[in-house]
Order: sequence, then structure tokens, then C-alpha cells
Amino acid sequence: MCAHTPPCPTAEAPDREAARPIAHHPEQGWSLLCNQVLHFEDTGELLPNGTIIAPRRHLAVPVGGAA
Repeated sequence: MCAHTPPCPTAEAPDREAARPIAHHPEQGWSLLCNQVLHFEDTGELLPNGTIIAPRRHLAVPVGGAA
């Protein structure tokens, strides 16, 4: 599917987010990658086979702690 050299990682590869975007819609918060993965700005993904990858969110750590 990918005609780039070197080829983009497949949708099943752990580094699938490294594929080139072929459609980018920042106003809607998503990009379609060359490997047919829908990548969302919250780091969630939808794979071509319908598998949902949940967002990888970092928890905010309060500075100084609560009193």
C-alpha cells in the first residue's frame, strides 16, 4: 500500500504513528496515515481492522501538592 522509501510501518507495527499523513484535519482533530490508521490528536487511534487504541494520556501531577 505504501509507495514511500523506506516504506511506512504497517498498522500492526508498534511504531505505526510514524507513517506519513495523507490527510490532515487539525480543525477536526484527526489525521489519516499512509498505513490507513486514523490518528486522533488525543493520541487515540482507529486501526483499519476496526481495533480502537485508547488515548495514552498522562496524568497531571500537582506541583507542591494539595494542602
